[in-house]
Amino acid sequence: MYACHTGRGRDQIGETAEFLADYVDKHFSDEEELQLDNNYPHYEPHHAFHVEYEGRIRALADDIRANGPTVKSLSDVNTEAGVLINHIRHEDKRLAAYLRSRNRNK
Repeated sequence: MYACHTGRGRDQIGETAEFLADYVDKHFSDEEELQLDNNYPHYEPHHAFHVEYEGRIRALADDIRANGPTVKSLSDVNTEAGVLINHIRHEDKRLAAYLRSRNRNK
């Protein structure tokens, strides 16, 4: 929001998309390692979401880098950020609950 008020909104779109792409690469990799190490029963659908989402966000960041930011790309970045937040709120919390229950039962 601050970037928009200072006239840097368009510049920030690309940086935000790159940040999201880099963040999900690291976050998803670490998360999947944790899932595999703990025999998480929902690993396959979780992994499938990760692969699909990583492809979308990376393609978006690449498109902005190649073609410049647009109003549509701003909308797309906002949409993808919302998808990630929803994933964290629901799926990652489900993983955390599984890990907590698993550790209590040890």
